[in-house]
Amino acid sequence: MTTQLLFFGVLGVLSTVFAFWVNRGLFDRRRVGPVSVLEGVLYVVGLVSLGLGWYFNVRYTHQYGSHASYVNYTKHLFDNWASDSAAQDYIIFNVVLFPLWSIVDGRRRGMRAPWIFFVMSLFTSLAFSVAMYLAFVERQIRYDRAKLAASSTS
Repeated sequence: MTTQLLFFGVLGVLSTVFAFWVNRGLFDRRRVGPVSVLEGVLYVVGLVSLGLGWYFNVRYTHQYGSHASYVNYTKHLFDNWASDSAAQDYIIFNVVLFPLWSIVDGRRRGMRAPWIFFVMSLFTSLAFSVAMYLAFVERQIRYDRAKLAASSTS
């Protein structure tokens, strides 16, 4: 069970690092500037979500031991009518809407590898991945504005 947590943790870190690495041009402080307030709020919310999610996932893994798996986890999402409602929303958003939104919108905005945010959501948390995607969108908007301003002054 600890190996499983470590494995998914490493994949979460790698997917997050990849997102920053492939979009590293957005983080050129000379062109885009420092982190904006909105961007900072998104990073904080994402990190809080990640911490809470991992706390509960560690507890789940310890409680269910060798029975802890994606299949068992998903079954427990549907333990009662209230959780059924939340679970179907979560699954449809995470598996269908979030990849469609982030990939299509990310490509339209000129982001590199926007699919990585969906992959990230599988190993970190959905809220963390959405927060990171929105923070990157904020950077992309500021990057594009700076690029446009630079080209209009030349």
